[in-house]
Parts: sequence; structure tokens; C-alpha cells
Amino acid sequence: MLPRITARNTSRLAGQLRASAQRRFASTPAENDFIKERQHIKDHAKGTTALWKKISIYGVAPALVLAGANAWYLWTAHWEHWSHMPPLEERTEYAYQNIRTKNFQWGDGDKTLFWNESVNYHNKDKTS
Repeated sequence: MLPRITARNTSRLAGQLRASAQRRFASTPAENDFIKERQHIKDHAKGTTALWKKISIYGVAPALVLAGANAWYLWTAHWEHWSHMPPLEERTEYAYQNIRTKNFQWGDGDKTLFWNESVNYHNKDKTS
């Protein structure tokens, strides 16, 4: 029983010494300068956070909307260009287009994996 009381008293004594030492060091002028500097850093962080929040809301969001509008405009202009082109069957097919050294493993063997019927055209019988 005696070691138990001693251990308890020892931990209590260590806690009391630590508390008094902390109180003593907290009141020194050097510690106050440290606290002032930490408070300045916190205030600066609050201001910086507010600045970046404003930049994100008032700068980035409108930029994304404008970039999206520009992309939509370019997309529609691109497809308007396709309306002026002749039908796929009447377009000139050059020798370097649709070169096939062997058939593909899928479909009829003539169309690539990314074949698009509305854009791509290949007539095996047609020569240029």
C-alpha cells in the first residue's frame, strides 16, 4: 500500500510544480511578445482567408461561367461549319485516309473503335 500512496503523491507534486512553473513563465515579458506575435499571425490568417474566399467567389466563379460560355460558343460554331460541308458520300476520300493493312477484330473489320457514323465515312470501292 505504501508504494501506491507514494506514486500518487509524486504525480500530484509533479503536477503542482508544473502548474507553478507555467504560471511563472506566462507572466514574463518574453512570453507576452510571443503571445502578441501569435495573435498577429492569427489575425493575418483570418484576413488572408477572407481574401481568398472573396477571390474564389467573385473571381473564379465568374471566370468559370465565362469559360463555359466561350466553350459553348465555339462548339456551336464548329457544328455550324459542318452544315456547309457536302454530304459524307460526296466528299473526296484521299489515299492516306482510312488505310487498312488488316481488318479490325470487331464489327465488319473496317471501322475503328472510335468510329462515328455522322462524321466518318469510308467506301472501300471508292478510289481517289
